[in-house]
Amino acid sequence: VDKPLVRRVAIFGGTHGNELSGVFLVKHWQENGAEIQRRGVEVKPFLTNPRAVKKCTRYIDCDLNRVFDPDNLGRTVVEDIPYEVRRAQEINHIFGPKGSDDAYDLIFDLHNTTSNMGGTLILESSRDDFTIQMFHYIKNALAPEHCPVLLIEHPSLKYATTRSVAKHPVGKYES
Repeated sequence: VDKPLVRRVAIFGGTHGNELSGVFLVKHWQENGAEIQRRGVEVKPFLTNPRAVKKCTRYIDCDLNRVFDPDNLGRTVVEDIPYEVRRAQEINHIFGPKGSDDAYDLIFDLHNTTSNMGGTLILESSRDDFTIQMFHYIKNALAPEHCPVLLIEHPSLKYATTRSVAKHPVGKYES
């Protein structure tokens, strides 16, 4: 199958300000990104919710990982708009717009969890052949380490996560 090449990749950390693994990695790669750079691919590490990170809290006004829906992304910016909604609009402007040909090809959104699930990849669509093949590659590269893939697909649900801006959204959870 002839598919467009993946040329632009973002790595998000700090979607939830109290999940520090992604924050540390993004800050590290912002200072020295040589280990994530590849020829022919732009890789951009990005701190998604810097105010929540600074306060080491999940969010300031509302969960950033739930506001990437058309209503919030299209809201008029007024003084009392929740911080995370304004931030979602900024992220959508930088990495999107969501659902467009101009959107980033791939977004890895790095999270932590207190659940005992180890390193887990999150897949939002069983019809995304590229992401399925990428997960297969990652699982083989990590073997014999266990790396489950959690499919969270729902036929009528439109995802409003930070990573949903990309053509190929990937969530990565680490316990």
